This record gives sequence, C-alpha cells and structure tokens, in this order.
Amino acid sequence: MNEINQLIQNYGDWVYLIAFFWAALEGETFVIFAGLAAQRGYLNLYELIVAVGLGSLLGDQICFWLGRCQGSRVLHHFPKLESGVNLAIIWLEKHAVGFILSYRFMYGIRNVSSIAIGMSHLSWQKFAFWNAVAAFVWAVAFSNIGYLFGGLVANVPEGEDAIASGIHQAMLIVLGLFVLVMGFRVISTRIHKHHAKQTLDKLQ
Repeated sequence: MNEINQLIQNYGDWVYLIAFFWAALEGETFVIFAGLAAQRGYLNLYELIVAVGLGSLLGDQICFWLGRCQGSRVLHHFPKLESGVNLAIIWLEKHAVGFILSYRFMYGIRNVSSIAIGMSHLSWQKFAFWNAVAAFVWAVAFSNIGYLFGGLVANVPEGEDAIASGIHQAMLIVLGLFVLVMGFRVISTRIHKHHAKQTLDKLQ
C-alpha cells in the first residue's frame, strides 16, 4: 500500500487523467480509491470530482451520439445488447429525467443506457443537461465515499484499543452499507428488467 501511495504522491497529475478516462468507461472502484488518496492529501478532492465528473459526462455523451448516429449498426454487430437497449428505452419513455439521473447507479447498464437514449426521441440538449447533473452527482457521491472511508482510517488513534475497536466496527458498518448499496443496485435492476419485460410481452 505504501508503494501505491508513493506512486500517487509522485504522479498525482496522471492519477487525475486516469480517473478521467476510468470514469468515462465506468469505474466506481477506482474513484473510491482515488477519494481515499485525496483524504490522505495525495490528491485534491475538488479536482478529482471535476476530473471524474467530466470523464463520466464525456463517456456517456459519446455513447449517446453512438446510439443516435450508429445505433442500428451497433445492435447488428452486438445483438446481445438489443434486449438491454429495449428495456432502457421503456424506462426512458416512462420516467426520462429520473432514468437519466439514476442509471449510473444501476448495475451493468450504464453504457447500454446511453446508447439507448441516443436511439430514442429525446433531444440531445435535454440529455446533455441532465447527463451533466447526473455525472457530477455520481462523481461527488463516490469520491466522498472514498474520502470518508479514508477519514475513518486516519482517525484510528495509536495505543487506544477501545477507540480503535470502535473505529474498526464503524469501518465494517461502512463496508456493510456499501455491500447493501451494491446489492440494492443489482436487485433494483432486476426488478426494473422484470417489469420492462412484462411491458414488452404485453406490447407483442
């Protein structure tokens, strides 16, 4: 861990660039880790949030235009995406703004959702605005998860076993909450898919 911290300290600017591209592809894990590094003073939290937010925004805008300009061709080359795209379009038609704000927090559907939105009738201006809002909400949320976790670790006092034990328990609670959040994401995604599939069956 010390070696990793030293690399971050020496090449902090590169970490921002990595976080930018990682967020463009989809990567909460690295963002959380970078947030922890920010708490330790190796990175600037606000610059990290900007880098991650811009990366997430750019990645989804590219997928949006890919869907708008080449959507049919993409589905032809990757037919397994078609069911996910259809489900995303159904959710979008029912709750456009809510879906744009929330799909980043659903498991495994982010890039497919952006392509699906590009294939829908939603205007690019409306998507760009709400995508920017959602990107920075996501960036703030996951950067601060790492930052707060790093704060818990940093506040463990040496030689005070009782307090250290309490902090350790708090860390386990945070880890448990994170697992619950991830579990909720998986369950909610499956529920949405189930309801959307029922809707598709009724339309057919």
